[in-house]
Amino acid sequence: MTAPLSLCVYCGSRDGADPAYAEAAEAVGAAIAERGWRLVYGAGDVGLMGRVARTAQAGGAETFGVIPTHLLQREVGKRDLTTFIVTETMHERKKVMFMNADAVVVLPGGAGSLDELFEVLTWRQLGLHQKPIYLLNVEGYWNKLLELVDHVITSGFAGDDIRGFLTPVDSVDALLAELDRA
Repeated sequence: MTAPLSLCVYCGSRDGADPAYAEAAEAVGAAIAERGWRLVYGAGDVGLMGRVARTAQAGGAETFGVIPTHLLQREVGKRDLTTFIVTETMHERKKVMFMNADAVVVLPGGAGSLDELFEVLTWRQLGLHQKPIYLLNVEGYWNKLLELVDHVITSGFAGDDIRGFLTPVDSVDALLAELDRA
């Protein structure tokens, strides 16, 4: 028997301005639970990340959270997870999350989500992993980022392959279809 899929979700510690972001976060959490997958995420109980985790937990999913000491209060460390790990640094957090996941999904988020995304994208570009990276492009949230990646390529700072390392999907249903194909 193979282990269930472990899905690393990067997303905002805030809900964002559009209610569609919160709806997508909850739909991702519900899908993880319905499919018997494990959620790997930043262990916070605020914003989109809290929504994903609470919805996954409500559906009975296994939850694996990783949070650095300095964010325990700010992100309201969610201690009732299946696995709750506290690290010393942000870098350790990202490494533990990534190493315990089979695929990455990036929902809308801010600088922290971008940091997480670009680290795993860079690792992929360098050949350090082959894990798929999905951008859940809720209401076109990631369109400008995708334009920037294309600009980086046309400006000669990356090869065309980097664009292929990112799979944008416009809905949770499209994300699930992509995950099924992978």
